[in-house]
Amino acid sequence: MSSKEKEPEGELQTAKGMRDILGEEWLAYQGFLEKAAELAIYYGFRPLETPILERASLFERGTGADTDIVSKEMYLTRTRGGDTLALRPEFTPSVMRAYLENGLQAEPQPVMLYSSGPLFRHDRPQRGRYRQFYQFNLDALGTAKAVTDALIIKLLLTTLGEAGLKNLRLEINSLGDKECRPIFRRELANYYRKHARELCEDCRERLKENPLRLLDCKNPKCQELKEAAPESVGYLCAACKSHFREVLEHLEMLEIPYEINHQLVRGLDYYTRTVFEIFDPTVTNEAGLPLALAGGGRYDYLARALGYKKEVPAVGGAIGLERMMLSPHYRRQPPRIIKKPKIFFIQLSFDAKLKAISVIEILRQARIPMAQSIAKDSLGTQLGLAEKLAVPHTIILGQKEALENTVIVRDMQNRSQEVVPLAKLADYLKVNIKHLTK
Repeated sequence: MSSKEKEPEGELQTAKGMRDILGEEWLAYQGFLEKAAELAIYYGFRPLETPILERASLFERGTGADTDIVSKEMYLTRTRGGDTLALRPEFTPSVMRAYLENGLQAEPQPVMLYSSGPLFRHDRPQRGRYRQFYQFNLDALGTAKAVTDALIIKLLLTTLGEAGLKNLRLEINSLGDKECRPIFRRELANYYRKHARELCEDCRERLKENPLRLLDCKNPKCQELKEAAPESVGYLCAACKSHFREVLEHLEMLEIPYEINHQLVRGLDYYTRTVFEIFDPTVTNEAGLPLALAGGGRYDYLARALGYKKEVPAVGGAIGLERMMLSPHYRRQPPRIIKKPKIFFIQLSFDAKLKAISVIEILRQARIPMAQSIAKDSLGTQLGLAEKLAVPHTIILGQKEALENTVIVRDMQNRSQEVVPLAKLADYLKVNIKHLTK
């Protein structure tokens, strides 16, 4: 490799954990998000877009100051006015803020919202995990009913299924509420204190700050201890037992198989009662451990944690696009804006190129999908591109046609062609070429 061909360095490389998403890959993102939004709308969800930059305190209070997301992974910036802002590391606190700030609690409840876009975490880049990553998010705010937990799970599974994913595994657990969880938390802490010397360094800190997060540890050193740890469902109060039982009954009615995972806590402070994750057994990390493609849970106390005067029961879940696309079963869905071209537009000569954009606009207004290579000059090269794309018809605008305000419409199958005035081009195409705009 010569010095001129060396890999780009410094300013010509993306930052660690970031990447460009080009062409077909970006269209795959857009196609999935369009389909996911369509399904959400059928289920009664409304769109929401929250700012990428939020006050850092929103996540410190909502997500939890002791969580890895806030303490280690947030991207922070200070404004000239002295405010500390964060690139959003997750959607949930932003969704709750938007719900409260915009007075949605005064509307008929529940308010069901979907959102999507990039999130940012200063995490170790690894398979299926970038520092800028994309999620599709669902939230139902203003109800404690178990049916909404099941609805979120059902819609996430349906959305993944529409993207081609198969053999999905749902794991679910209940963490209890403010009445019963403190008892479980105390018993869990007592259990781990007896084995403190056997814990990894991170878990020793978690034991001091939030014992529930011990169950979220992925360090092999702590796995055996987790297996014998107390189980949250054994400490549920009557109300939480009833809620969890109803969630499972809804899943069974929907014929959704599930596994109760007693170690599932999801590691965020705001979760109460239901937590869940969805896996594709074929999608694993570098160590061969399964990666959750989607997950979520109930967050009934988040509004109070953010300073609102009363509790707002809510439940939500999200799909990670990068991880979903790792599945061998994933099927790309082209976005609606991309139509298979029915026309290839060929321009020859300088005079033809002067009128080329006007012809493209005629086709656009007639909603006729087309392809072109406006920078090419050779008729043979452009016809070759049309044949490669298997386009059924071409429009040829040469020197003579440019002067006469006409074009040649050629059938690529039988090579027949006809001269058509530009002013009548759209009507001619619609009448004489079937299925052109479909």
